[in-house]
Amino acid sequence: MTATIALVDDDRNILTSVSIALQADGFSTRVYSDGEAALKALIDNPPDLAVLDIKMPKMDGLELLRRLREKSQIPVIFLTSKDDELDEALGLAMGADDYIAKPFSQRLLIARIRAILRRAEAPAVALGAGEEPPQPVLVRGRLSMDPARHRVTWNGGPVTLTVTEFLILETLAQRPGIVKTRNQLMDAAYQDDIYVDDRTIDSHIKRIRRKFRQVDSEFDAIETLYGAGYRFSEE
Repeated sequence: MTATIALVDDDRNILTSVSIALQADGFSTRVYSDGEAALKALIDNPPDLAVLDIKMPKMDGLELLRRLREKSQIPVIFLTSKDDELDEALGLAMGADDYIAKPFSQRLLIARIRAILRRAEAPAVALGAGEEPPQPVLVRGRLSMDPARHRVTWNGGPVTLTVTEFLILETLAQRPGIVKTRNQLMDAAYQDDIYVDDRTIDSHIKRIRRKFRQVDSEFDAIETLYGAGYRFSEE
């Protein structure tokens, strides 16, 4: 089935050129020129993935992402100005799956979109009609992760994670007590030789912790080993 990509940008040239490139690559596209116009549409009729610009009038991409995450966990890539580390860090902390700095290669954007969609679709593909889940539920102390259904609970309470957050946590929880370097976590969450830097993984870890602490204010199962990486501590 054709994947639908929503593009939100106030630059008509970018909307047109990226939309044409995506359609030529087999995607269906919807375009929106500002955050206000996009918000209701993204919630009421979710696409498979959204690409959001940060700098927009009326409602910027960060506010759009914040309000979108209150209702939806659709994958999001956001576009930011070159070298604007603040925008990148904020977007990742608020739940974006990836970011690309302008000016960007359309080939790179399409590669990132395909990589994220493959990760998002993997659980649905794995669970066919009438089949048992091919991956068992992962239980580590109070943590339960069901990869086939993309469900996470902590002490029985649901925790909603994006695809990228799920893969990072799953990688840590699979081997409790074992330190995973940032590079290992990058490889698990960002496949196909796509480069991301350390700041991206750190931002995702902070958001995972924040989500778990909404369920349990004393959550401390993800430990930071400074200079080494992260590990999951099973109780």
